[in-house]
Amino acid sequence: MAVSFLACEVSDLCLGKPPLRSLSASATVADALAALKGSDESFISVWSCDHRNDGVGYCRCVGKVCMVDVICYLCTEDNLLSPSSALNKPLSSILPKDPSLVVHLQPSSSLLEAIDLILEGAQNIVVPILPTKRSGVSRRKQHQNGVSSHNGREFCWLTQEDVIRFLLGSIGLFTPLPALSIDSLGIITSDVLAFDYYSPASSALGAISKSLTQQTSVAIVDTDGTFIGEISPFTLACCDETVAAAIATLSAGDLMAYIDCGGPPEDLVRVVKARLKEKNLEKMLEEFTILSSVVGDTSASSSSSSDEESPTRTLARAGRYTRSSSYSARMVRKAEAIVCHPKSSLVAVMIQAIAHRVNYLWVIEDDCSLVGIVTFSNMLKVFREHLETVN
Repeated sequence: MAVSFLACEVSDLCLGKPPLRSLSASATVADALAALKGSDESFISVWSCDHRNDGVGYCRCVGKVCMVDVICYLCTEDNLLSPSSALNKPLSSILPKDPSLVVHLQPSSSLLEAIDLILEGAQNIVVPILPTKRSGVSRRKQHQNGVSSHNGREFCWLTQEDVIRFLLGSIGLFTPLPALSIDSLGIITSDVLAFDYYSPASSALGAISKSLTQQTSVAIVDTDGTFIGEISPFTLACCDETVAAAIATLSAGDLMAYIDCGGPPEDLVRVVKARLKEKNLEKMLEEFTILSSVVGDTSASSSSSSDEESPTRTLARAGRYTRSSSYSARMVRKAEAIVCHPKSSLVAVMIQAIAHRVNYLWVIEDDCSLVGIVTFSNMLKVFREHLETVN
């Protein structure tokens, strides 16, 4: 039964999915920043299109960008000195170089094909939206909201979370696999991205970029290796570009507090300003203040009626969620992260990850020592191997 279940079409997973908001590959980083601030989605699709009328035109999604891409880009030394100049560069400056992260599939493709692509490294699977009777009406509304069609077609994309959620809906077909512990299944990855609490946040930039590509996170540990918390791309994606100032000046541990959903503590805001001054980076903060209004920071316009905005207020918004998000967290030694135990069952871990809208869970022992990480990709590999054994 499980084999026939996985023969279902990916169009079954696309029901109700919204069409993609998109950017042209010829856009600038500033265009991407404005699109991200004006969207409820964490990622914006990037397209290369040739709209010729000779029947051989094409449209293809060539990647995706999120706020983390912009933030990491702005954190480089040259870009910190002149953020406005950096934002005028082409979008290719921040577009991930790995073309396999985003792939296309036809609606008639099987779920098994989608799982195999994910296991090969795909993060998002682009699928054409099949037309319905109300497509014309909904398309007009969507265009008003910034949704684009490509050669007359609209697309959605499937993520690892979509596939895991779909499998969970029929989890009984895979008995006894769901009841087994993640430890016994061997899906805990011990090779994790981790940094000491007191290390400079800037030293973790490469790890943050890598965790975004891997759809994982960066663990923060103390001197004896005990898990304290994380710097999560999922959290950073809900911040704005000015968090680059915090990354340039704070420790990894302080950055965790700075990007907390309640907004950065005022004492950390003062620390960031003072250290920017020490590094002769005051101009960067002034440019960020100007950029917040130019790019269209809606949270600024709704929170203040003044014509000018202070650098302190700009920084104070940097750690707040600037769009709707279902992300929530569990407290671990005064820091926030989603965790499980090595003996947790596969189905329990799936439910926990989906409930918190993350692609991974940290695995810790009772004493908070870090064991490793378990990801959606790890879980899908187990289901794929299970299917091979029942064939």
